[in-house]
Amino acid sequence: MPVTSVYRNIFLMTNAIDLNCDMGEGLANDAELMPLISSANIACGFHAGDENTMKKTISLALENQVAIGAHPSFADKENFGRINQFLSHSELFDLVSIQLNHFQSIAKSMGAIVHHVKPHGALYNMAAQNKSMANIIALAIKSIQPNLIVYGLCNSCIISEAKALGLQTASEGFADRTYQIDGSLTPRSQANAMITNEAQSMKQVLQMLQEKTVTTNNNQIIPIAIDTICIHGDSQQAVVFAKNIQQILMKKNILIQTIAH
Repeated sequence: MPVTSVYRNIFLMTNAIDLNCDMGEGLANDAELMPLISSANIACGFHAGDENTMKKTISLALENQVAIGAHPSFADKENFGRINQFLSHSELFDLVSIQLNHFQSIAKSMGAIVHHVKPHGALYNMAAQNKSMANIIALAIKSIQPNLIVYGLCNSCIISEAKALGLQTASEGFADRTYQIDGSLTPRSQANAMITNEAQSMKQVLQMLQEKTVTTNNNQIIPIAIDTICIHGDSQQAVVFAKNIQQILMKKNILIQTIAH
């Protein structure tokens, strides 16, 4: 069942959550996923995609009234942007700025408004733990468009640094990733990093929303207060997870809606 405009426009409801997905990464499920979500994080060409995929994905988002977000990364298509890189402050600032400027230009040419920014892969995880990196990324975003919402891992440096600069943020939780005791995501190099079981995914989503906690890999319960749930578009279970989340949230009277500025 598609997410209707009713779900996206009742901004005053408190029992609501944004559902975001990483897209425009060259996979075949974007068109099937787009009606199920409220925010799309679109690859900016450095880890996946190109100008054509950006335009195609932006067009899909416009058709489905889905919020459009930039998904910048390290310049590393060979490793899908998932290998750590150590850049100078100026190099990091330029890395983010170049991608955002290009993405903004494409969106503007299509009459689209960019709603948010979410770093990808290694850039996301490093910025979650490194205050200096998070600050540079937030500065780059603010220099280009200060009203963009910064999506980042709940309780992480990217959230605190963006807030410190006066940027609006969205704390993110994951439907398809497991957590460590410090609130970080389990590294993909570990066997249990991804959640592939439908029941486990739904249990984690409801725990995050209803109890504002998440259970870690070593069965510890830690606090987590989220504004948005992420599904990875490159996961084999992405479409199934998105459909399940939509169905169970509807049963719980929880709206799926875009985060308002």
